[in-house]
Amino acid sequence: MLGTLIVVVIVIFAVISLVSMAIKILKEYERGVLFRLGRLAGARGPGLIFIIPFIDRLVTVDLRVVTLDVPSQEAITRDNVTVKVNAVVYFRVLDPEAAIVQVEDYKRATWNIAQTTLRNVLGQSDLDELLAHRERINQKLQQIIDEATEPWGIKVAIVEVKDVELPDGMKRSMARQAEAEREKRAKIIHASGEFEAAQQLQEAAHTLAQEPVGIQLRYLQTLTEIAVEKNSTIVFPLPIDFFKALGVMFGNVSSHDDGQTGP
Repeated sequence: MLGTLIVVVIVIFAVISLVSMAIKILKEYERGVLFRLGRLAGARGPGLIFIIPFIDRLVTVDLRVVTLDVPSQEAITRDNVTVKVNAVVYFRVLDPEAAIVQVEDYKRATWNIAQTTLRNVLGQSDLDELLAHRERINQKLQQIIDEATEPWGIKVAIVEVKDVELPDGMKRSMARQAEAEREKRAKIIHASGEFEAAQQLQEAAHTLAQEPVGIQLRYLQTLTEIAVEKNSTIVFPLPIDFFKALGVMFGNVSSHDDGQTGP
């Protein structure tokens, strides 16, 4: 009787074990690639999956977006500048069967492809393009990596260059270049202001020449502005023509006196 009970317990335990091995539950974002006696039997899931123990093998694949950090890669740009660049790759599995059958480890393979492609693209780009047109570099990286991983059932959605590390000497050179560029712009703006001021003065001179009384009004306005400042000294501007007239008058008087004096 005891032996029979032990046999029944062993059979129940074996049945429970077989049932637990035959039942698999896959989440919504998971797919199972089924191999039956070593041959591909297709993808399964999500939900409740039944397999044959010891005959079937189920490999679970995650379909969510994977964030892959590419460590800093040292490369020489096309204009012979050594830089260190790191990036991040966003990809997901579209074909679970190809991701398991076509490549041994699709995550590691994608990581290696991203590293190699990053160095190659940097070697074909100038430093100015890397700094000013990073979006173009990102699109080129995404296209090359996506084409390489497409046979594995991988879709690369986004590739972003995160940080560009430059040598200290190049940083100083770029700082001097930026400073010189700003000085150039400042000189151009100053020269443009002087040119516009000269044009305005020329137009004002023409206007005052047509209306002589206008310059008298300008003198009075200048005196008003000086008086507001409460200065102890007031400079009264006189027209140049006034001094010319005085010179002519005194010159005539001097000539008249010289004519009257004599022996």
